[in-house]
Amino acid sequence: MTLRVGEITREQHLAFVVGQGSASHMQVPSWGGVKPDWRAESIGWTGPDGRIVGAGLVLYRSVPRLKRCLAYLPEGPVVPWHEGGLGRWLEPLVAHARTRGAFTVRMGPPVIGRRWEARTVKEAIADPAAVRLRDVPADTTDPRAAEVEKQLRALGWRPVSDGDGSGFSAGQPRYVFQVPLAGRSLEEVREGMNQQWRRNVKKAEKAGVKVVEGDSTDLPVFYELYRETAARDGFIPRPLAYFERMWRELRAEDPGRMRLYLAHHDGEVLSAATMLTVGSHVWYSYGASTARRREVQPSNAVQWRMMSDAHERGAAVYDLRGITDTLDEGSHLVGLLRFKAGTGGEAAEYVGEWDFPVNRVLHRAFGLYMARR
Repeated sequence: MTLRVGEITREQHLAFVVGQGSASHMQVPSWGGVKPDWRAESIGWTGPDGRIVGAGLVLYRSVPRLKRCLAYLPEGPVVPWHEGGLGRWLEPLVAHARTRGAFTVRMGPPVIGRRWEARTVKEAIADPAAVRLRDVPADTTDPRAAEVEKQLRALGWRPVSDGDGSGFSAGQPRYVFQVPLAGRSLEEVREGMNQQWRRNVKKAEKAGVKVVEGDSTDLPVFYELYRETAARDGFIPRPLAYFERMWRELRAEDPGRMRLYLAHHDGEVLSAATMLTVGSHVWYSYGASTARRREVQPSNAVQWRMMSDAHERGAAVYDLRGITDTLDEGSHLVGLLRFKAGTGGEAAEYVGEWDFPVNRVLHRAFGLYMARR
């Protein structure tokens, strides 16, 4: 079947995603509104009968002096990655991006190749000989991911380097941590946590920590905790306007797309987090906390409330998003990995982000530009 790629309406795009049951929150139309520095376009794959059989959100970013743009599909597009014959899906994508002035097309196939159980991750952290998660034998491997990579290379796509190897450097995280919810009772999810996590959740309950769902008026409270977290952990915080824009754009598309949770104790908000939902997939998006009164475990309380709500709403997976690939105890990121592994879920590795150089000269120039940054 010959496929054609062209612009579709936001309504068509959203209807297709909803029909799939789930997709990345970065592949719904509203995500384009969260990124005003990029020009967003909803695209669809159609067959001879005109029916939409695939969709994607493309973000175009002009590069200084080049007068051309990077076309980026974060964690997308939404096409049948495992049906084989990727060329009939990707060749018309590249052709469409060329008409939009793209010198490079970058995408992040939502394809997971390997998974490690929480127990395996914990043992790897404790093993002095283990340096990288990627070198630890996986508990499960999906051979279809290797086939996707093979096809991508044959079609001229190239993997994007993940920079310092932490798993966070190149676009979206290659390694994530997920808690399966489908087919499990909430008690089974709780029992799947390690002893420390269960103890902390119980400690928060006994201490009187109350987790409530907030609204847009609570975003400044969340943001103050987020700024404190950024200063403590050494990262550059996004501005408050970014979160206000996320709230406005995502919830205009679906009131349940974004939620905000706040942990109160003795009249003070000690921890807060945002949660995103698309179909049966739920993500823990941004977290924030104060260093005060950590002994009442507000962060564990927030996570447990979000997991509980996701389970109640029928989610199949609770996604804690990015984790580091490094197992070096000297890295502050290992503490985050240990925290997420305590939920009893599993680490997962995507096939990463891939580039197609539409114009090889400009593609190389862009690579040099990014390296200097």
